[in-house]
Amino acid sequence: MNENNPANTSKTDWARVDAMTDDDIDTSDSPVLSEQFFARAKPWSPPKPESQIAVTVDSETRAWFEGQGESAARHLAAALRIYAEAQKYAEAR
Repeated sequence: MNENNPANTSKTDWARVDAMTDDDIDTSDSPVLSEQFFARAKPWSPPKPESQIAVTVDSETRAWFEGQGESAARHLAAALRIYAEAQKYAEAR
């Protein structure tokens, strides 16, 4: 952490935090995780970052997607993903 950064507004005593051991951390409000929990646990990774592009769409198609509500962009992205997966499948055959 850069202590000379004027944008740093943290009031945390990072030196004290860095000096703490595991025994110094109060975990009394954390749930106890059983072996069963870990047996069912699956690895997780964050979703891939999305990117934005401009696409020209005919007015009828655009109107239909916008008619689906606020999630029009998400639905259009899903449709493109489905199309791309179908093309990959077709190419693999």
